[in-house]
Amino acid sequence: MAEPAGLEIIDDGRAIALTLPDGSRQRFHAIWLRDNAWDEATRAPGNGQRLITLGDIPADTRIGAATRDGGLIHITFRPENRTIAFDPAWLASHAYDTVVTRKAGWLAPGIESWDASLGDRLPVADFAAVARDREVLAGWLGGVHRYGFGKLLGGPAEPGALFDVVGLFGYVRETNYGRHFDVRTEVNPTNLAYTGLGLQAHTDNPYRDPVPTLQVLYCLENSAEGGENMVVDGFRAAECLRDENPQGFDLLTRYCARFDYAGSSGVALSARRPMIELAPDGELRGIRFNNRSAAAITDVPYEHMADYYAAYRRLGEIIDDPAMEVSFKLAPGESFLVDNTRVLHARKGYSGAGSRWLQGCYADKDGLLSTLNALERQSRKVA
Repeated sequence: MAEPAGLEIIDDGRAIALTLPDGSRQRFHAIWLRDNAWDEATRAPGNGQRLITLGDIPADTRIGAATRDGGLIHITFRPENRTIAFDPAWLASHAYDTVVTRKAGWLAPGIESWDASLGDRLPVADFAAVARDREVLAGWLGGVHRYGFGKLLGGPAEPGALFDVVGLFGYVRETNYGRHFDVRTEVNPTNLAYTGLGLQAHTDNPYRDPVPTLQVLYCLENSAEGGENMVVDGFRAAECLRDENPQGFDLLTRYCARFDYAGSSGVALSARRPMIELAPDGELRGIRFNNRSAAAITDVPYEHMADYYAAYRRLGEIIDDPAMEVSFKLAPGESFLVDNTRVLHARKGYSGAGSRWLQGCYADKDGLLSTLNALERQSRKVA
């Protein structure tokens, strides 16, 4: 029997060619289709998790028949002799038969890089509003996902309130600093953050593997002169380096830097990762930049070390450029959240007069993205 128009078995049953609702022609392998089947024998109806392993699927899986019926594609797999229905819309959204040419350092959909011109696009929301209104929360979390940071205003100036910020979307990640840490001047500090010194824009804890992917800083007191917070988009900085010095960009993505921390008793952390991290297909995935915690770089060959250091220096110059920064001074009850794999944060120096007390903690992006996805799905259902 001939296949219906727009649906063809090809490559001796190893694949099908399908015309999708948008008019595009896409090919799908038999083994891929069988592995991604949604029938009740393959996936648990309640949570969608697979009930079988790839080893349970015959290695010589072929497509014996393919038909359209009731808006679905019905495919019969051999040698199992099992017929499974597929939704063409689902196949369209998961099509992989494309040729994509991308410049290394490309950004995932929904991610937007920025500099000091960010202006009114800065994700800002009222603390009480995001806690009360799920739609407002979804909008704020969406902005944090897009730009890598966001601010909350009007919260209580109470110790521990930062946990309520994390509770909006996820869970605190405890470290050797505890569930939270206090950022104010200390005698004999274990970290330069606990002084009045200015700090270069940096990502936190690059000596951990994995790093905490989110950081919250919450203001309780801030009457000292100076001490403004600054944020810089590491993704934009990486794009700038790539566009002006592709070779240097390649060196910072190809070779690992090293980071160490042993500032308190019983703690000796170290990690080895690139300053600019790409996925295998070139997607820009992360930035690790922290001069205070940088260890000796030993993974770069002699013949590339001078150029590596030149690229490292230039990346720092881009990060330090005022045209790259968004700065603000937090008032008591205000807080901000940064994607610690992307956005660098800094602090200007402040005087000993007055007081400055921030509390900080770490969390992770999986909780934020999970909450955002769940809120968006719920919104689509209501609509």
